[in-house]
Amino acid sequence: MGDETQHQLPVMAASLQTGPVPAAAPYQDFVDSYLAQAGFWHGFVVSLAVIIVSEIGDKTFFIAAIMAMKNPRMLIFSAAISALGIMHVLSVVLGLATTIIPQIYTFYAATFLFVLFGVRMLYEGYHMDADEGQEELEQVQMELKKKEEEIDNQKSVSDLESGGETSSDPTSSMIQSLLKAVFSPIFLTAFTMTFLAEWGDRSQITTIILSSREDPWGVCFGGILGHSLCTAMAVIGGRMIAQKISVRTVTLIGGCVFLLFAVSSIYSGPAGDE
Repeated sequence: MGDETQHQLPVMAASLQTGPVPAAAPYQDFVDSYLAQAGFWHGFVVSLAVIIVSEIGDKTFFIAAIMAMKNPRMLIFSAAISALGIMHVLSVVLGLATTIIPQIYTFYAATFLFVLFGVRMLYEGYHMDADEGQEELEQVQMELKKKEEEIDNQKSVSDLESGGETSSDPTSSMIQSLLKAVFSPIFLTAFTMTFLAEWGDRSQITTIILSSREDPWGVCFGGILGHSLCTAMAVIGGRMIAQKISVRTVTLIGGCVFLLFAVSSIYSGPAGDE
């Protein structure tokens, strides 16, 4: 009886050691999947919040709002969101390129810029006049008026050169009409003005920072959704929103949001730290 017990003890010990191992792999897969999803949604929410507080009352917001008053709203929306989407994706790619830099440096750079943007927005909001949004609106209106005059002059010259001739081929006329609708002077004006206004903007720099630290897919989709919401609000009722919402209040809220992100970044520490 004693010999049988001695023979059974190693077998029981081996079963105890090897028994839990098969269950560990599914559990680890579940944890990895959960962390990946949490990283995506964290980047998504942070990017969405940053874009909304940065773009409402911004120059790109007023460009879409003013142009949609005189032109088809879908045309202006498609032109503006195309420019903002391309700029946002480029910013995410630039952020991914910075991942070759050690994460400790990107951590300190991101935290510093969050604090800088937050303090700057609070300072600007504190010293901002109540009608600051109206001044920005009037400035964009003047710029767009100059662009419209240039477009009208170009149309007059092209009409004189063509002599009012029209194509007799219906297929050719249909293609020309489609190209003019997609690549019309209005579309190109809205696209180029939005793209140039967004270049070097606070939201672009923040997107580069976020994509270097957060899940890039979450940052990409969250930012595009934020741009879409802001552009849609501008196109549908930009002037009314500009009159109802205080740009000063939005700027102060944005400053607080950036400072909260800075605190969150300091609390979480460098992404590479275990």
